[in-house]
Amino acid sequence: MNSSDQKWLYTISSKRNLFNLNFKEIWRYRDLLTLFVKRDVITVYKQTILGPLWYIIQPLITSIIFTLIFNNLASIPTGNRVPPFLFNLAGITAWNYFKACLTGTSDTFIKNQNIFGKVYFPRAIMPMSIVISNLLKFGIQLFVFIVFYLYFIFVNSSTIRPNSGLVFLPFLILIMALLGLGFGMVISSLTTKYRDLSFLVQFGVQLLMYGSAVMYPLSYFEEKLPQYSWLVEYNPIAIVIETFRYVVLDIDSFYVYKLIYAIVFSILIFIIGLVVFNRTEKSFIDTV
Repeated sequence: MNSSDQKWLYTISSKRNLFNLNFKEIWRYRDLLTLFVKRDVITVYKQTILGPLWYIIQPLITSIIFTLIFNNLASIPTGNRVPPFLFNLAGITAWNYFKACLTGTSDTFIKNQNIFGKVYFPRAIMPMSIVISNLLKFGIQLFVFIVFYLYFIFVNSSTIRPNSGLVFLPFLILIMALLGLGFGMVISSLTTKYRDLSFLVQFGVQLLMYGSAVMYPLSYFEEKLPQYSWLVEYNPIAIVIETFRYVVLDIDSFYVYKLIYAIVFSILIFIIGLVVFNRTEKSFIDTV
C-alpha cells in the first residue's frame, strides 16, 4: 500500500478551534479519565490516620464554629423553623463542593507539567477528573447533612421540610461544577505565566466565602448593608447556595431571575475557561 493511501486513525495537532472540547476524543480516553478519578480519590486517603473521616469532621466543626460565632454571638437569624446548625451545614456542604472544584483545578498545568510534557491525551480530562472525584466528597458530606436533617425532624420534632424544588438538586450541583471548573481553568492558565497567582487563590477563596452567603441568609445582608448587597446578591455561587437551602429547608424567598442569571453566568465562565485553557495548552510547556 502506498503511503499516500494510508489513513491515520488519530491526528494530534495544536491547530484546532479554541471552542473545541472534542467530546469524542474525551470519550475515547474515558478509561484514562476513570484512572485519574481513582488516583485523585486514593491520594487523599493515602498516609492519613482518619482517611475519609476528614470529609465529615471538617464541615461539622466548621458548622459548630459558625453557629457559635454568627448565630449565638452575632445573633444572625436563620428563620424561625430552621436550626442554626443545620442552616450552616447546608451552606458549608454546597460551598465545599464549589471550593474543592475551584482550588483543585486552579493549578492543573503546574501540578501536571511532567505528565503533560511526556505523553499526549486530552488535557481537559485532568480538570474534569478533579470535578468528578470531588463528587465523592460532596456525596459524603451530603449524607452527613441528611443524617442531621433526619435527626432534627424525628428527634427534635423540627418542622423543616424540603420542597418540590428538591428534584432540581442535581442541576444545582452541575452549576457549582461549571462555576468551579470554569474559574479553575482560567486561573490554571494564568498561573503558567504568573506563578504568584497560586498564592492568592487560597486567600481569595476564603474571602469569597464571606461574600457567598454561606453563614448568613441573603435577606439579612440586604437588610443590614443594603448599599453593598449587590456584591452578594449578584454573586452566582451565593445564589446557588441560597437556592440549595431553599430546596432542602424551604426557607426564604426564591427568585427565578436570580437563578437564571447564575445559570447564564456559569455557562459563560465555563466557555471562557475552556477557551483560555485550550489556548494555553498549546504553548504552556514553554513557559512553566
